[in-house]
Amino acid sequence: MKNFAQQLDESSITRPMWLLWSLSASLIALDGFDFFVIGIALPFLKIDFGLTPTDTAMIAVSAIAGALVGSLTLGAITDKIGRQKMLLIDVFLLITASLASALSPNTTFLIVTRFLVGVGIGADYPISVAYITENVPSRHRGRMVIGAFAFQGVGTVIGALTGIIVISYFQSVYGETPSFAIHYAWRWMLGIGVLLGFLVGILRLKFLLESPSYYISRGEYEKASESASVLLEKEIIINAETEPISDQKPLQYTALFSSEYRINTLFASFPWFLQDIATYGIGIFTPTIIAFLALNNEADFLVQQIKSAQGAIVVDSFLVLGFILAVLLINKWGRIFLQVTGFLGMSFGLFILATSSLFPEQSMANIGLIIGGFFLFNLFMNAGPNSTTFLLSGEVFPSSIRASGAGLAGAIAKAGAILGAYLLPIIQEYIGVKNVLFILCGCCFLGAITTYYLSTKLTYFKEK
Repeated sequence: MKNFAQQLDESSITRPMWLLWSLSASLIALDGFDFFVIGIALPFLKIDFGLTPTDTAMIAVSAIAGALVGSLTLGAITDKIGRQKMLLIDVFLLITASLASALSPNTTFLIVTRFLVGVGIGADYPISVAYITENVPSRHRGRMVIGAFAFQGVGTVIGALTGIIVISYFQSVYGETPSFAIHYAWRWMLGIGVLLGFLVGILRLKFLLESPSYYISRGEYEKASESASVLLEKEIIINAETEPISDQKPLQYTALFSSEYRINTLFASFPWFLQDIATYGIGIFTPTIIAFLALNNEADFLVQQIKSAQGAIVVDSFLVLGFILAVLLINKWGRIFLQVTGFLGMSFGLFILATSSLFPEQSMANIGLIIGGFFLFNLFMNAGPNSTTFLLSGEVFPSSIRASGAGLAGAIAKAGAILGAYLLPIIQEYIGVKNVLFILCGCCFLGAITTYYLSTKLTYFKEK
């Protein structure tokens, strides 16, 4: 009798699988929306709340710090209570925290609620990658996981469009009294995130199915059979005889640091850590690009913000293109090759950005190298590490510690994000933008080397 994994791999993509994928993709889109829309809202918040530079930094970092905590803690809890229950908790947390953020009366309240939003976002990554990895045929797994993660880019575009629509509305209705926009536009932007959260919640309630692999890892064969039958849309019998003996005893969280899985944990987390340092660190150069694309010398505040959002959509189009390339190439080139190539491409893009400083500021050569390097960086980032690190974090651990491992890797990555976003700008003051870019270039090159080396040492890798 065939085991569940064999029957899953022989199955076509069923309707429940598409529902599962849609749920995961919509959660990640919500994450992309939330992380991006706060950037559009910040100029309004600065005026409305009279933010200091420290306040602004705290608001920006609070969600990232929350994502670190959410990935680290809720990933492990997901392996204990199941993917289904944690998804319900996660959606509820995102909706309530987003609503509280939109209604924030002061800076401190906003920082706290943004942290809680981040906790929910951090939980999405290990839950989603575990859910998809365990419940689709292996021949489709890579494309479906990356396809779901690509909705992060879709979410950022929705965030930019939301900003344009909201600001345009206040400009047309309250154009002569911009104070209305300053007080309420940012609340509307965050409030739309609440509405999107409700839509995700409705989708979640239509799909209350636990992963069969989760039940199998716990030896709950009757529940596993029921869940597998729904997933594959035919009767499936799962018992102790059909599954490997090693899968009957769930691994504990400490197994991530054991001699058997230590390399896997390092492989899932360290390249992702380096990638997030570069991804968030490049933010110190992003305003230059946006300013050029959006013609940011516009005197009118509302027009200025609309043009900035429009410029962001242009930049984000290359992020989405990178995701599309990842979906098309993941099975042909493989995870490891794509990640190594992506890191090298990111490194080259950063090198081009660094050399732009050799030319006069705002000259054609300077602007051309900035735009070219920035777009090249984004393209290779999403075609490579930004997609593959997420995918691999769910493939190098067995079911019983999959969400824990992916959560730990995501938390370590967010530590890199915090370093990139807030430590590097401080270093920049002492050594200059060019040298910071060379540091980031080195981080990406190191990411390529460590990916290749550690991949040769893996003890578990469920790619196929």
